[in-house]
Amino acid sequence: MAYDEEQAKRSRVVVETPTARREVVHSEAVRVPERSGISSATVGIVVVLAIALLTILVLFYMNRQSNDNANANLAAAQQPAPVPQTTIIQQPASQQPPVIIQQPAPATQPVIINPAVPAGGAATSGANVPDDSSIQAEIDKKIADDPALSTLGIIATVLNGKVTLVGAVKTETLKLQVERMVRRIKGVKAVDNQIIVA
Repeated sequence: MAYDEEQAKRSRVVVETPTARREVVHSEAVRVPERSGISSATVGIVVVLAIALLTILVLFYMNRQSNDNANANLAAAQQPAPVPQTTIIQQPASQQPPVIIQQPAPATQPVIINPAVPAGGAATSGANVPDDSSIQAEIDKKIADDPALSTLGIIATVLNGKVTLVGAVKTETLKLQVERMVRRIKGVKAVDNQIIVA
């Protein structure tokens, strides 16, 4: 660094001793740097601003790329879905009419299989015996109509006339009452009482 100014500082100190008195002159030179250069604070501020500007530019560029990707994905998603095609096979007009082949719709409802008809022909007692769904409906109705049983949460399932009871009751008497009620319903062949007394 170049120094522009130099200041001299002088001080006089008198030292007295028992035998003599003497005077000491002390001089000190102070140099002041010149102010024509850039201060370190200014350099720091310029560096911070340059880094901030560079960061903003990088973020802007990355945001622009992600927006371009998002727009491309949105455009691809908005394209209409392909329509399922039906294959039509036509034969010459002189023979049979055209045959249309289609895929079956997916099964959304449960399939109910009724028991097979005995080998002797038509079922002789089939008209008198209700099927599982009507037995189930009758049990559900009786439980819902009884105020003592409707709040217990008892579940009954019917399969080939056999009823399975599941739930929890407070007493053995209620458990037996539910079983007796179910046995009285027409079409019930057996009762599996799995109700727990709690």
